[in-house]
Amino acid sequence: MAADSTENRIDPEFTAYPLRELAAAALQRAADLGAEHADFRLERIRGQQITLSDGNLETLFDGDDLGLSVRVVRDGTWGFAAAVDLTADAAAAAAAEAVEVAKVAAAMNTERIELAAEPGYGDVEWVSAYDADPFAVSVADKVALLAGWSSGLLAADVVSHVDASLYAVKECKFYCDGDTTALQQRVRVHPALTAVAVADDGRFETMRTLAPPAGRGYEYLTGTGWDFPAELAQIPGLLTEKLAAPTVRPGRYDLVVDPSNLWLTIHESIGHATELDRALGYEAAYAGTSFATPDKLGSLQYGSPVMHVTGDRTTEHGLASVGYDDEGVAAQRWDLITGGVLTGYQLDRRIAQLRGFGRSNGCAFADSPGHMPIQRMANVSLQPAAAGGPATEDLIAGVEDGIYVLGDKSWAIDMQRYNFQFTGQRFYRISGGRLAGQLRDVAYQATTTDFWNSMEAVGGPQTYLLGGAFNCGKGQPGQVAPVSHGCPAALVRNVRILNTAEEST
Repeated sequence: MAADSTENRIDPEFTAYPLRELAAAALQRAADLGAEHADFRLERIRGQQITLSDGNLETLFDGDDLGLSVRVVRDGTWGFAAAVDLTADAAAAAAAEAVEVAKVAAAMNTERIELAAEPGYGDVEWVSAYDADPFAVSVADKVALLAGWSSGLLAADVVSHVDASLYAVKECKFYCDGDTTALQQRVRVHPALTAVAVADDGRFETMRTLAPPAGRGYEYLTGTGWDFPAELAQIPGLLTEKLAAPTVRPGRYDLVVDPSNLWLTIHESIGHATELDRALGYEAAYAGTSFATPDKLGSLQYGSPVMHVTGDRTTEHGLASVGYDDEGVAAQRWDLITGGVLTGYQLDRRIAQLRGFGRSNGCAFADSPGHMPIQRMANVSLQPAAAGGPATEDLIAGVEDGIYVLGDKSWAIDMQRYNFQFTGQRFYRISGGRLAGQLRDVAYQATTTDFWNSMEAVGGPQTYLLGGAFNCGKGQPGQVAPVSHGCPAALVRNVRILNTAEEST
């Protein structure tokens, strides 16, 4: 268990299903039909999206995805089937269908499926670290909170419009392969508000909250983990300053990048690039492959010596944190980049065995009971300097002519995860080691290795923040996965800056 709150327990509605009976029926049927491997999942995924426009309810959407699935290996070939009827007969029928799929596909298979070994863990349970189930809070209370925040922003003269949203997910999952029976539950929330200011000349600017999505419960909106009232109080002043800010002069600048922006650069240029299935070319149709191919493992100077990046499925409040992945692999933490050198990859059991890694590091995930697990991203994080390391103000003090970047916005990266461009929520000019007011129309552009090798320093633990997203896409048919990326503030030298207004004309 990850927490002791009385609310933080596996949903009794989920445990009331005959989970073990259904798993036993499916696994026995698969074995009887000659499967070399079989695993069973039953999931219930509840999602709720609430959006308000100028304080008025615009969207209220509730989703409830419930079903079972069986995955098998027969004749060295994958087979998969799913069902929504939660009976032993349906589970056995799904197993038979999965075996039949494998038998048919075997005629086309050119590469035998073998899975890396993983110890059996018996009966285990895991619950993510949260205090208040967001689905136990009434919709009226959620709408009232978002409406109150919206009204506070709309009261400022500079604010013309406000969009507010809350997305919450409660994911209950049962996995069984005969050696491991894992019952898990995790909760995640993503609140966001965006204020819009319209100038007299018709130009408009926006400012969104920097609060990241989190593996927390409703307590996140009421003071645990983030101070929303304090952040919202700053937005009108920030918007006023942004409206009056000068446009950036293109050129090369030193950047101090806040973790509220840097997490996305990590996601796109490191997180996806170190997925081994992508680096091997197995994942190419959705967003391409990777320049960080296995022949570079142990030799590629990915970044500067201060760069230490880990993959982690155990991070507290991490969106990709689990107890066990969708192949029964226990959650782990491992190195991806050490001293700037590529030293590891993200793996599932099939890819780990294929490339001789010995063991998966727990990166298999399916976003619904109707989808087969694929290799997905862990919480990929840039580690801070040791205790006593520089504060963000110290990094800024080391810059004579530069820009301080906060918050994520738009991004683009090529199909090899190599050439990229990122914008942000707000930018400050740095002059003589001090902030000198906001800038606008800023984007930074680089290649992955140039950018990370130009990282001169990272902030200490006090600058570290866990950012992330609910909607990382991969695969065909497409799947989405939640993932977090922790990082400190970072100082990156001599980065190319574009003026987005000039580039768009």
